Amino acid sequence: MVWQLLRKKRISGYKFLRQHPLFYKIDGERIEFFIADFYCAGLKLVIEVDGPVHKKRRIYDSDRDSKLNNKGIMVVRILNEELADINHAISKLTQVISQRETEISDLQ
Repeated sequence: MVWQLLRKKRISGYKFLRQHPLFYKIDGERIEFFIADFYCAGLKLVIEVDGPVHKKRRIYDSDRDSKLNNKGIMVVRILNEELADINHAISKLTQVISQRETEISDLQ
């Protein structure tokens, strides 16, 4: 459902990639990366859709978010339950994208 909202630049004109690898450490032959549910390079923004399994992975998710934040990538999490109200989900995504646009322009 989120992919239908993000694909083809439907929200705010930004291109998002689905299931995109983000590398955070390359050490010799060892490469460590995360697979983002959705990633926008122009905004350095990751959108993660969290189901019930994430309640058991809070430490892992927090560590992952911290590593991505250290690379200048913002991570936004949307709970599956939030998708029940699609207008709320669209509003949240639009607000996050607008906020991120401001942050990115302030850095330039």
